[in-house]
Amino acid sequence: MTLMQQRKIGPRGDLKIAVLRAPPENGPPPRAARAKVSIRSLIRDGFPRPGLAREAFRYRLRNCWRLIGPILRAAGGKALGLTFLVSELRLTVIRASGEVVPLGLASMKVVTTAGVGYIVDAFQNITELENLKYHGIGTTNTAEASGDTALAAEITTQYSTDNVRATGSLTEGASANIYRTVGTVTVDASVAAVEHGIFSQAATGGGTLLDRSVFSTVNLANGDSLQATYDLTLTAGS
Repeated sequence: MTLMQQRKIGPRGDLKIAVLRAPPENGPPPRAARAKVSIRSLIRDGFPRPGLAREAFRYRLRNCWRLIGPILRAAGGKALGLTFLVSELRLTVIRASGEVVPLGLASMKVVTTAGVGYIVDAFQNITELENLKYHGIGTTNTAEASGDTALAAEITTQYSTDNVRATGSLTEGASANIYRTVGTVTVDASVAAVEHGIFSQAATGGGTLLDRSVFSTVNLANGDSLQATYDLTLTAGS
C-alpha cells in the first residue's frame, strides 16, 4: 500500500438526525385512550385454545357459539368506523376450596333500553351513573333482549346475604373509554347460573338493569363464588 493510499483511509461514519415533535396540547389523545375493541382478544378470551385448564377449555367449547354473532357485529362496526357500545362479560369461578378457574369471555349481550335511558337520565342529574355496579345472577337462559328489565329468574336466598346482590368496583378497563365493574357473587346453596345482570341497586326485586348476559351453565356449590368482570366500551367517532 502506497503512502497516498494510507492517507485516504480513515474512520468513516454516518449521522442521521430525526426531530420528534411533541403532540399539540389539544391534539389527538394517546393511542391507549383511543383504543377500540380488539377482535383478536375477543377470540382469544372466548374460544377454546391449547394451554387452558380442562374445565375452562370444556366450558368455552360449550359456550363459544354465543360469541360468534356479537364478534362479527363488533368487527363490522370497527371496519366501518361506527360509534357504538360493546359490552363484555368475563367469568371466573372461585371454589370454596380456594381453586380458581378463569372461564374467560362468556357473553357480549345485551345493553338494555332501560339501561340506556338510565344513562340519559344521569346526564340530567336525575339518576346517579355510579350506581350501575351491582351484580346479580339467575337460573333461566331465556335469550337476552333489549327490552329486558330484570333477569329471567334471579336468585334470592341463595346469595350469601339473602336478597342482596354483589357490589362491584368502579374502574376504567384497559383504556380510558372502557367502564369496568368487577363483582364477586358468593352463594350459600347450589346454583346453576346461566344469566348475569348489572343493576342500579343492591336489593333484589328492583333497580334498573343496564345489561343482561346469558351463558352456558356454571355450576356453583355452597360457598363457591362467581367473579364477574363487566366491560362497557364506548368507541369515539362520528
